[in-house]
Amino acid sequence: MSNTGPSLACYHCGLPVPADADYSVEIKGVQQAMCCPGCQAVASTIISTGLDQYYQYRTDLAVTPKPLEDELLDELALYDRSDIQQDFVTQHADGQVEAIFLVEGITCAACVWLIEHQINTLQGVEHCNVNLSNHQLRIQWHSEKIKLSEILSTVYSIGYKAYPYQSAAEDRLQQTENRNYIKRLGVAGAGMAQVMMYAAALYAGAFDYISGEHRDFLRWVSLIITTPVVFYSARPFFSAALRNLKNRHLSMDVPVSLAILAAYFASLGSTMMGGREVYFDSVCMFTFFLLLGRFFEFRARAKMDQSGHHLTRLLPDTATLVENGKQRLVAIRDLKPGDTVLVKTAQIIPADGLVLNGQSSTDESHLNGEFIPVPKALGDSVVAGSINVEHPLTIEVTEVGQNTKLSGILRLLDQARASKPPIAKLADTIAQYFIAAVLIVATGVATAWALIEPSHAFWVTLSVLVVTCPCALSLATPTALTAATSSLQRLGLLVSRGHTLEGLANISHVIFDKTGTLTTGKLRLQQIHPLADYNRLQCHHVAAALEAHSEHPIANAFEASPLQAFEIKVHPGQGIEGVIDGQHYRIGRPDFAVPGATPATPPSEAQAQWLLLANDGNAMAWFQLDDELRSDAAETVTQLGELGLKVELLSGDYSNNVATVAKQLNISDFRSGASPMNKMTYTQALQTDGAKILMVGDGINDIPVLAAADVSIAMTSAADLTKANADAILLSSQLSHLVMAIRHARKTQRIIRQNLGWALGYNLIALPAAAMGYIPPYFAALGMSLSSLVVVLNALRLSKPLVKATTTTSPTQQPQTANV
Repeated sequence: MSNTGPSLACYHCGLPVPADADYSVEIKGVQQAMCCPGCQAVASTIISTGLDQYYQYRTDLAVTPKPLEDELLDELALYDRSDIQQDFVTQHADGQVEAIFLVEGITCAACVWLIEHQINTLQGVEHCNVNLSNHQLRIQWHSEKIKLSEILSTVYSIGYKAYPYQSAAEDRLQQTENRNYIKRLGVAGAGMAQVMMYAAALYAGAFDYISGEHRDFLRWVSLIITTPVVFYSARPFFSAALRNLKNRHLSMDVPVSLAILAAYFASLGSTMMGGREVYFDSVCMFTFFLLLGRFFEFRARAKMDQSGHHLTRLLPDTATLVENGKQRLVAIRDLKPGDTVLVKTAQIIPADGLVLNGQSSTDESHLNGEFIPVPKALGDSVVAGSINVEHPLTIEVTEVGQNTKLSGILRLLDQARASKPPIAKLADTIAQYFIAAVLIVATGVATAWALIEPSHAFWVTLSVLVVTCPCALSLATPTALTAATSSLQRLGLLVSRGHTLEGLANISHVIFDKTGTLTTGKLRLQQIHPLADYNRLQCHHVAAALEAHSEHPIANAFEASPLQAFEIKVHPGQGIEGVIDGQHYRIGRPDFAVPGATPATPPSEAQAQWLLLANDGNAMAWFQLDDELRSDAAETVTQLGELGLKVELLSGDYSNNVATVAKQLNISDFRSGASPMNKMTYTQALQTDGAKILMVGDGINDIPVLAAADVSIAMTSAADLTKANADAILLSSQLSHLVMAIRHARKTQRIIRQNLGWALGYNLIALPAAAMGYIPPYFAALGMSLSSLVVVLNALRLSKPLVKATTTTSPTQQPQTANV
């Protein structure tokens, strides 16, 4: 739609439309001319969100959107460079990219909603969420559809600033924020103390005669002291309210700012004109207590966030690189896969890798909560961030930077903190509607009192705005969830989905896999029983060559083979097949190895696990494997039962092995020989009957049932694909921590309900009392602040260290080991 006729006015802002402009938006079926892309974008957003009545009822033309400065755009464009992105952008297998940013300017849940709403509507952005606790913005996007600079420009255009996340930068931002809080609190506190003294004299003078000169003097002094409190200490409230109003979104800062400014300017007018009432004491008290509540909230989330920050500080700045027999120090960012590094005693391992030389043990307690050092020898894997305890190790680097397991743990932790469970979303929704309701009620109260007693209308309305500030309501859920997630992370349970805590609190059934979950998963090859005239060593080589391509724990029981297998096909829950020297082999369950036939029974009826190796349907040899139960498996099952949970065992192994484990653990409901599809079907059938399922597993064959369960937990030894599909990862490998996690999840739900109940109950009681004139403004400020403080302190109870519960077990319930 080129503008070739007389100059048109922009439908949105009213400025002339340039002759060469080609911007328009269809509004109520008519193409309306726009002067620039900014007006076109804003108008399109208004129409697409169903707010087209804005143009019908507006009383003035809109302001032309202010474009970002060219210098800022050039700076943001630097983030599109691949060499810069490699330090903070993660590439996913599906082609998406992900990055974490630190956002300045976030003050409340409304800011989170605004940022998420704006970015999630961008074409090419897959998902975006903001963590209110640490102000981190996580974005997943398609780099071929949208540039990172375009996403960041959107963040800047709505009044915030975003930087690539670095722990040092976040620490600096928190320190700056902490100093600002202290300075603003100091000004507000000093002002409140001084103004309250003058207010006491004014109140006393109301009952006893005070001359007009003395009264005016006290008022003018109070005005001078209150002014910096309003325009310095309360400035963050005004900035946040203005930003949210510009973006047509209500937040708690709106009624807060309205109350402070209304009281201040009314008192200013009364001071200058000799009016009856001034509210300088209420203004200072409200500002101080509100700042104090937010300062406590800031310190609480900063303290809880340290549990994640300490992980980012585990890596050293440098590493000892070994090249051609020579050693030299290099920056850790210069390491690459294939490099060889030397890690001396008491040094931190700089990257994921494999031990090439040396024998020692590593302290991985910061990563998994296990305080017993893990032995390491030739060929063992080591994890970045762990500490070499005993002897020097020479390590071949396999993963660096964003690809290390430590970085993966951090991403999962941030993902869990950023995602919101349904109860948190419900709290945010309630808070938004509550703010709108408060403003409506305040208008109604002002109107009613203006008719009943005009002299009381202002201070009653002010009390309504102050006493119903929804700070406590907005803090009720996120503070509790952040504290609980941090506690579980210290315990060794890494939560990676937002619904996990809520789901754990409501489960009715716990279903365990066997191998690698209830057992250690460290299977050992006990014996080989060849059939017919097959050679024992040859059978072992064939089996080992096939198992070398499997990630199942069974594969670890076989040593390296000189043979090479091709055309490998893994059948989850069944076995594995492949071609060796032109011959087709299968190993696994008997009915898989020799399909359609009944092979010979195992040579022993011992309660052990047997695998059958076959060549083109001809049985070759039996392999006996054994495993042992985890030391705390029996205690865990007992305590889960004491929590009222139904414990079941669902395994793909043979019935005699599964039955043995079930008997040792007193699990009455168990199923053996279950394929991945059988497991998922069984779980879905329980869910149809109303069961809430927690599934705990470790194998790739468990992925379908992990996805189907209401909550899923993968063991730390699980395959990467399994952990990626789980809602949480048990880094500590201690099953007893599951019991502690469920108890903690239930406590979290109770505290969230207590917080919401307190916040809503307080407002339901305080609002009518304030509306009827029973609560003066200064008392309303105190009540609002105490309400927020109660919520924060109650949530902090979840950050206490978790203590393992004791249980009484009978002799038959003591932990045992068995060959299964």
